[in-house]
Amino acid sequence: VQLQASGGGLVQAGGSLRLSCAASRGTYGRYALGWFRQAPGKEREFVSVISWSGSRYYADSVKGRFTISRDASDNTVYLQMDSLNTEDTAVYYCAAGRPILSEIRTVSYYNYWGQGTLVTVSS
Repeated sequence: VQLQASGGGLVQAGGSLRLSCAASRGTYGRYALGWFRQAPGKEREFVSVISWSGSRYYADSVKGRFTISRDASDNTVYLQMDSLNTEDTAVYYCAAGRPILSEIRTVSYYNYWGQGTLVTVSS
């Protein structure tokens, strides 16, 4: 599985960004695809994931502000990020894996990672 993330950048607080993660063929419907982030000096943390069946999961910190979606036609997963705040500043990574549902938010259950894309939210 290969993953290519894009869409990061600099945005003011309250603004929006959309991240994209292009996955290699064969991932749709077989892997959970999602986003994790890592802020300076912090551990990588779960943001959002869409399961192989299409169920969506969000971290409490982003619920109601971020929306994950996927496009089967081009094996791409999107993360629409609205109402961004400075605490959202981090390197965002897309990931693919086959975690059991109880561990779908756990970093170590994802085997495949894209390169990170930096999101910087200024105050």
